[in-house]
Amino acid sequence: MAKQPTAFPQPLSFPPSHFAKLAPRSYLHAHLSSPNGRRPSGRLPHESRKPQINTGSLTHCHGSAVVRAGDTAVVCGIKAEILNASDVVDCKPSTKVEELEQRYGNGVSRLSAVSDGRRRSQARIEDAEEMAQLNLLVPNVELSTGCSPFYLPGSAPSTEAQSLSHRVLTLLHTSRLLAMDDLRIWYQPPSTKPTKPTEPPSDAPTSEPTSMSLDVPNEPLSSKEDADAQQPEIKAFYTLHIALLVLSLSGPPFSTLWTALLAALRNTRLPKAWWDADRQSVIASPLLSDSRPLSLNGLPIATSFGVFNSEKDGAELVSQVAEGKGKRTWILCDLDGFEESCCEEEVTVIVRQSEEAQRMEIVKIEKCGGGVVGRKEMREVVALAEERWRECRDVIEDSG
Repeated sequence: MAKQPTAFPQPLSFPPSHFAKLAPRSYLHAHLSSPNGRRPSGRLPHESRKPQINTGSLTHCHGSAVVRAGDTAVVCGIKAEILNASDVVDCKPSTKVEELEQRYGNGVSRLSAVSDGRRRSQARIEDAEEMAQLNLLVPNVELSTGCSPFYLPGSAPSTEAQSLSHRVLTLLHTSRLLAMDDLRIWYQPPSTKPTKPTEPPSDAPTSEPTSMSLDVPNEPLSSKEDADAQQPEIKAFYTLHIALLVLSLSGPPFSTLWTALLAALRNTRLPKAWWDADRQSVIASPLLSDSRPLSLNGLPIATSFGVFNSEKDGAELVSQVAEGKGKRTWILCDLDGFEESCCEEEVTVIVRQSEEAQRMEIVKIEKCGGGVVGRKEMREVVALAEERWRECRDVIEDSG
């Protein structure tokens, strides 16, 4: 009988996903130190995920947007509500034309009419302070059930969701993105000056209601009583309730949240509103043709980065780095969920293009953990953030 050949055991092999779960840092290090230097997702370290934006999806909101970047998806809806100036208790808002003229300049009561760049910047700072005192911006971030395995149904709002809401609110005020002009609702009192019935003056109030974009009269007045009667007053404000719902989460969500907020603000149209003296209340027009968009202060874009440090790996990889066979650290742009678990240092950079000088400016930098990123690395991070700003600007503008 012929002798049967000896059967050798087949080598045991695992798919790449198994290695990523068993040794995530070694798995990421092997990809980054390969000749092509690509991440497990196929992107280069400086490449980001291009967002996909759809605006106006929610019909019951004044503005909405749906943004998807990789496996992260966010829905943003903005609803405007009216806050009467008489209901403000904690602070006294500027409701007289004289107070606004002191802020914006002599003879000017609206930020849009300010031409001096330095005065305009100072006026935006004061507008942001008043907006924060009146709490006219109310963002709320919710990490929905099923967006990630870490968020189970029936749980209380997580600490991360509350932290993200605070970061969004802080950046709204820090960037001075919105102007108080868009949130004020004016009222023009009727004139008390006697007029001839045969020759009515050209500036006499009509029966039509005065919109919130009222132009302040600059004509001289004869007496102080008549001036107080004729000058417009601010009777109410618009409060913007911003709801941000994370449908799917993979990586740091702040940059995607902020992109969804920017797209929703560009899509927002506030109704025409006026003060009805007979009803002593504010009335809003239901016609879409009477609404007006918001005037945003530039387009600040947030970009997140993570630092992968190979010194945290096993002794074998550390020895390879010491011998010059591998790189020590990598700065990764726009982390996904797997890369976030391997990075202990994160940096978020918000940049925009200045309207006056037409150059890039840094709005804010946030850094968490680690000590690898120094001055040299920070310059590299800011340069990458400026490149991503141009990419996101084109996508947001094309979305409408």
